[in-house]
Amino acid sequence: MGKFVVKEGKGGMRFNLKAGNGEIIATSQDYASEETCMNGIESVKKNAPIAAIEDQTVENYEVQKNPKFEIYKDKAGEFRFRLKASNGQIIAVGEGYKAMAGCKNGIESIRKNAPDAEIVKEEAKD
Repeated sequence: MGKFVVKEGKGGMRFNLKAGNGEIIATSQDYASEETCMNGIESVKKNAPIAAIEDQTVENYEVQKNPKFEIYKDKAGEFRFRLKASNGQIIAVGEGYKAMAGCKNGIESIRKNAPDAEIVKEEAKD
């Protein structure tokens, strides 16, 4: 079972969604407070299972309505995704994947793990 790990960093509060095997499958932006970070987690839990996939790596791709996962290629040529909430805000991003299949597996892992994931607070390390 997945879990959201919340911790404080230099830029504020952020979360990582980890799969059952401990791998990080999505990361948040920095939030100003713990409360707004928790709101971000709730948004991922709500939106990930219903989000459409918009593959921006193909020419003339079909634009999907939010919430959606946007798949794109980064400067290094790796496949990445970002999850946008219904208001268009980016609420989680994935790591770079060498293959499209890996990127899509990451999205499916979020859909599977996010809705029931527990929330764990990690103490900041000096």
